[in-house]
Amino acid sequence: MAERMLKFTTVARKTPEKRAADQRAGDFHEIYADFIDAKATEQASRCSQCGVPFCQTHCPLHNNIPDWLRMTAEGRLEEAYALSQATNSMPEVCGRICPQDRLCEGNCVIEQSGHGTVTIGSVERYLTDKAWENGWVKPLVAGEPRGQSVGIVGAGPAGLAAAEKLREAGYEVTVYDRHDRAGGLLIYGIPGFKLEKDVVERRTRRLAAGGVVFKLGFEVGKDATLEDLRARHDAVLIAVGVYAARDLTVPGGGSKGVVPALDYLIASNRLNLGDAVPAFESGELNAEGKDVVVVGGGDTAMDCVRTAIRQGAKSVTCLYRRDKANMPGSMREVANAEEEGVTFEWLAAPRALSGEAEAVSGVRAIRMRLGAPDASGRQSPEEIPGGDFDRPAQLVVKALGFEPENLPEAWSAPDLKVTRWGTVKADVRDQMTNLDGVFAAGDIVRGASLVVWAIKDGRDAADAIDRYLRAKIGAPALIAAE
Repeated sequence: MAERMLKFTTVARKTPEKRAADQRAGDFHEIYADFIDAKATEQASRCSQCGVPFCQTHCPLHNNIPDWLRMTAEGRLEEAYALSQATNSMPEVCGRICPQDRLCEGNCVIEQSGHGTVTIGSVERYLTDKAWENGWVKPLVAGEPRGQSVGIVGAGPAGLAAAEKLREAGYEVTVYDRHDRAGGLLIYGIPGFKLEKDVVERRTRRLAAGGVVFKLGFEVGKDATLEDLRARHDAVLIAVGVYAARDLTVPGGGSKGVVPALDYLIASNRLNLGDAVPAFESGELNAEGKDVVVVGGGDTAMDCVRTAIRQGAKSVTCLYRRDKANMPGSMREVANAEEEGVTFEWLAAPRALSGEAEAVSGVRAIRMRLGAPDASGRQSPEEIPGGDFDRPAQLVVKALGFEPENLPEAWSAPDLKVTRWGTVKADVRDQMTNLDGVFAAGDIVRGASLVVWAIKDGRDAADAIDRYLRAKIGAPALIAAE
């Protein structure tokens, strides 16, 4: 085994080839090439097979990373895939969009020793794409019929992960979603240059072929109340995510040309999916020929600035009120954006928007500095007197994060308890809300977070729902707790 692994001492870290910035900036295709077989095997062999794998403990799904890296290094690819998907409902998605630099790769032991992390995400993507190519991804097979049904509200990663496990356990599963395609933000919120849509669609097709029923274009609160769904199903899972945009509270913030990030990204994704998008055609959600300013520092802001580049913006500037070291978004995405021509104004925040006839024409910003740390050690940004500067902008995108919608009001469910932040209250042990048989998972419980956490929450919710429904009829739980 030592001859097969531990090659980090002689083999340098290498990621898949990345298309040149000037080539990739003109389209929405993924920017990384696939690993060839030999390169994936070579990179997997760099794993140190350490006794305490920090890569695994820092993965929300606790994926068995060292073992499937070992199998990949040995050429046992089908076994490696089987192990990777045993704990992850969408390994090819996580391999593409997880911020590995903050999770598994960022905690790799050989990274800490200065040899450069194992390229875990790229190998994960390689394995699953290989599995689809070779037919190793088996059809979803429903378990012995239970005679009980579960309604899932939300076809994003949490809802899809739960639907898969519940269907395998023999439950009738219906997924409701307001959009016309399943996938949630995987389809409409994440641009194709990070996650091409056929990658998501083949997963949802597999679920549908396995008997999961999708009711799309269905909005709870309009087409049915929460009580209606409770009457239809033996259990209900709320997995709607958080979609309400935080606002930009500066003078001129209501000007024409100031748009929420999600509206902007949904329009771009719909266009690339072949839909007619009037707001894009009118120029409202189209960056072509415009000076664009994106306010925010997370991964959504990176998606927006890189989308604007591809739409042919005249200039793209990102304003973030902290420094680069405190950027919440992935450093990998920041680097990609810089390569593609995005200008970053670190330690800068908007003060006002300018323009005439209600159309924005510029952003006045203020230079910031990080003040004294608070009790948690985090430094708060402070304005620098006299640090005002201006940037032209005919399109300003607000990428300041997301908050929950008011579900008790929208769903005619005043008894559904929520936190002071508007997220749904769910028991930490079983993910059940205060309403019997109603569970919640993903961002609607934890707040805006990562796709990998949503998958984890959805899988855990499926376990909890299975235990609940079996307890109702006095049967032992079928899904083993992870």
